[in-house]
Amino acid sequence: MSSKKVIVALDSKDFKNILKLVKVLKNDVYAFKIGYQFFFNFGLKGYKEVYRICPRIFLDLKLHDIPNTVRKGLEALVKIKPLFTTIHISGGDNMMQATNSIKKNTKVLGVSILTSMDIKQTKKYYNQNSVSVLVRKFAKYAKNNKLDGVVCSPKEIKFIRKEIGKNFIIITPGIRTNGKIMKDDQKRVETPKKAIDLGANFLVIGRPITGSKNPLGVLKEINKNLS
Repeated sequence: MSSKKVIVALDSKDFKNILKLVKVLKNDVYAFKIGYQFFFNFGLKGYKEVYRICPRIFLDLKLHDIPNTVRKGLEALVKIKPLFTTIHISGGDNMMQATNSIKKNTKVLGVSILTSMDIKQTKKYYNQNSVSVLVRKFAKYAKNNKLDGVVCSPKEIKFIRKEIGKNFIIITPGIRTNGKIMKDDQKRVETPKKAIDLGANFLVIGRPITGSKNPLGVLKEINKNLS
């Protein structure tokens, strides 16, 4: 694994600012994450402009549909060569298995339980009082169905590592710097160093870096603390 651990989320509707940010941060990040907001605003053209500056991209589109649709979507997606992409583990065994036959360099990660969900929500929608038990179960399904890794909150990293071992990629959103918990939609959060110490391979960090007056300075400080 690379010594660089941070994947910066490009969640913004200001394309000029995104390109400026990518140019400034490209030498100090592991990759950039492109999700719904970026892709629906700027599409494939915007993706390619970022790719030209930095080809290390985590395309986080969280595919979730019938197996054949997901397989065909992934066949198209791997042509633009992201490092990682995502599908929902809750799509089931057949959906996950449908991705295995595709010849690709892109790593396919399973999304467990969204970091915006707390115990009350998992009880309501999954009939499970323990988030950690549910995420651990989902991670096991992802491994059994030959996905390359999972996306999970930092609160579940240690349970997943215990369940699926070392040779499985864990990417972790819900990262907040210096213990600062922002008032937003992330419920299960942790600091960068704690998440890495728990066993995450890479950290997805957005607002603490992109919302800073000095994004490069914040990123460098995080990297320093992780080295």
